Amino acid sequence: MTPSTPAVRLSPLAWVLLFILGLLWGGSFFFARIAVHEVPPFTLVLARLGLAAIALHIYLRGRFNTYSILREHWRSFLILGFVNNALPHTLIFIGQTQIGAGLASILNATTPIWTVLIANGWTQDEKLSGAKIAGCLFGLAGTAILLGPSAFTHTSAPLWALLLPIGAAISYGVAGTYGKRFRGIPAPVTATGQLTASSLIMLPVSLAADQPWTLAQPSASAIAAILALALLSTALGYLLYFRILALAGATNASLVTLLVPPSAILLGAAFLGERLGWTDIAGMAVIGIGLIVLDGRLISRAQKPA
Repeated sequence: MTPSTPAVRLSPLAWVLLFILGLLWGGSFFFARIAVHEVPPFTLVLARLGLAAIALHIYLRGRFNTYSILREHWRSFLILGFVNNALPHTLIFIGQTQIGAGLASILNATTPIWTVLIANGWTQDEKLSGAKIAGCLFGLAGTAILLGPSAFTHTSAPLWALLLPIGAAISYGVAGTYGKRFRGIPAPVTATGQLTASSLIMLPVSLAADQPWTLAQPSASAIAAILALALLSTALGYLLYFRILALAGATNASLVTLLVPPSAILLGAAFLGERLGWTDIAGMAVIGIGLIVLDGRLISRAQKPA
């Protein structure tokens, strides 16, 4: 348990990084949509994590005492890689064999709520408050509005399929809170350690489940999508994620899951010619209200006497 310190708020820098990360992780849906038609999911996850880990090792080139830190903390990195990559990715994939992507996204968008609850029990500087609960509920409602009634078309799905994306959200909440112990380690080293560990975890899973040596060679577009998924959404994305985690804590870092759906919609409007409907605008507005409530500064200023 960490020492008691004042609650952490998002700084202007952390807000900027959070929105950039939302765009990167929102863009991952575009890249995955292209690649998954030609590469099985477990192998795609391995390629995403493995290529990102290699890229970060090349980027670091041993700086920040990378390899001594990895040797010293390898058990912690294995735990982080498992709860932040390998386990939630697998749970979401298995769940989506029975439920639609929209419903899975809503269930996964409960991540900030679980993070608030877990951080409340595990830390002293991220205790539960009415503002945190209200902000998370606003964000979840906004996500539901964005995705619309079509997200709930598979309501006859088995209970276990509905619980798996929630299990992934809980895993992300555990990872965000557990990841605070890496605050003294440079963010690039933490990202590299996590991705290296999760790649090693996914390697035997891919070999056993997909037998990748039997697969046809992906097309140029699929390869480009995998590279973008690995280098932008994963390598760069986790550099930003662990920087935000160090700056603003687990609860604030988890807010990115609320930004992913509107980011994906805005990217679709910008690059795929998709139109923004009133539900899209309303959903993003409700998510924005939730972020304002969670941040708390505008509300505090409004409550101050003139």
